Amino acid sequence: MNFSELFKLSGLLGRFSPDGKCLASCIQHRLVVRDASSLQILQLYICLDQIQYIEWSSDSLFILCAMYKRGIVQVWSLEQPDWHCKIDEGSAGLVASCWSPDGRHILNTTEFHLRITVWSLCTKSVSYIKYPKACQQGMAFTKDGRYMAVAERRDCKDFISIFVCNNWQLLRHFDTETQDLFGIEWAPNGCVLAVWDTCLEYKVLLYSLDGRLLSSYRAYEWPLGIKSIAWSPSSQFLAIGSFDEKVRILNHVTWKKITELDHPATISSKKTIVYKEVEKSPTVDTERLTFPPTRALASSLFSTQSKYEISQVPVSLQYIKPVADRANPKVGVGMLAFSADNCFLATKNDNIPNAVWIWDIRKLKLSVVLEQLCTIQGFQWDPCQPRLAVCTGSSRVYLWSPAGCVVVQVPGEGDFQITSISWHSSGDSMLLLSKDNFCVCYLEREEV
Repeated sequence: MNFSELFKLSGLLGRFSPDGKCLASCIQHRLVVRDASSLQILQLYICLDQIQYIEWSSDSLFILCAMYKRGIVQVWSLEQPDWHCKIDEGSAGLVASCWSPDGRHILNTTEFHLRITVWSLCTKSVSYIKYPKACQQGMAFTKDGRYMAVAERRDCKDFISIFVCNNWQLLRHFDTETQDLFGIEWAPNGCVLAVWDTCLEYKVLLYSLDGRLLSSYRAYEWPLGIKSIAWSPSSQFLAIGSFDEKVRILNHVTWKKITELDHPATISSKKTIVYKEVEKSPTVDTERLTFPPTRALASSLFSTQSKYEISQVPVSLQYIKPVADRANPKVGVGMLAFSADNCFLATKNDNIPNAVWIWDIRKLKLSVVLEQLCTIQGFQWDPCQPRLAVCTGSSRVYLWSPAGCVVVQVPGEGDFQITSISWHSSGDSMLLLSKDNFCVCYLEREEV
């Protein structure tokens, strides 16, 4: 495993291109595009203001930079560095911007969610979508890029509009049986749209492409409801993370619950492996030490190192009791992710912030728990094999696969606190992001 040097970064804005050839990163108002393998700078673009969001087009030929404070989006071309495009939303303002699946249209959401403006890079034409709902996840594209669903709010009622992406024609418009719609997400096969309600109302609705209600699911009635949702890559399962610290999995045939995955504070099953991260202070051979030691030698000698040990069950995990009288309590399953081969599901229960739970979906059983020293900041599956990367805001990366578990210390001076991880599309490297820096970790094929 090899690591690049640290590079400057702002706003956690680092992205691999979809084709895996380039890596874009931002430093204030500058956009730097590098070769993903050598990290040599290919292009340097200067924007009008500090960049707050970047996104590659699906064909990796263009990159969008949004400056929400100024209401401006700038688009840069990798093939023609002299060409560029500026979209100014003016007094309407800007709160969100994204590419359409064809990589030739940009969708801008104006302030107060008054409308979504569809800008064409080819014809310079403009289309408008009215009444978009101000919610966490109100727009979703099918994986094949043919259709777009938009959540709308009119006359105090929720609606869904489905558009055909090649001409932006309205295909279907229907109301939903939600009190206050919170999010929408297509199944990977593009046949079913999942719609879920606000956390005050436990309700998941499943609609077909023509707007028919296929099924609705409700686990319980009065307490706080849904916190997170994830489709399996095969579209066979829909996992629902709830505030009651459970994950419920629905099947794609009857849309009924097939199992309920609990997250107790004590792991007692002997079939579950618990990997516990422990810190070790290195022993220093003072006879061989020259004073004052070099900076690199000192950092390697005196910094604590960590490794995984297998704990004997039963194991009690660190449980934090939520503060009941505050908004957004740290309770319930807030993170869900299926592995690319559909075999595993990784979850995080916010009451137990230092643990990652890995479930075997074939057996519908808990397989592994990773107990970390620090709070889990994020995790992401390798896109090519069942391998999970975890970060905890420290200078270490944690990798799990069915073969085992490893802790990797990122070399280098200074405090590099990794808060986000992004895999390369080949699974051969990872982008490690901190508040002010990033580096690339290169893995070898046979590594765990």
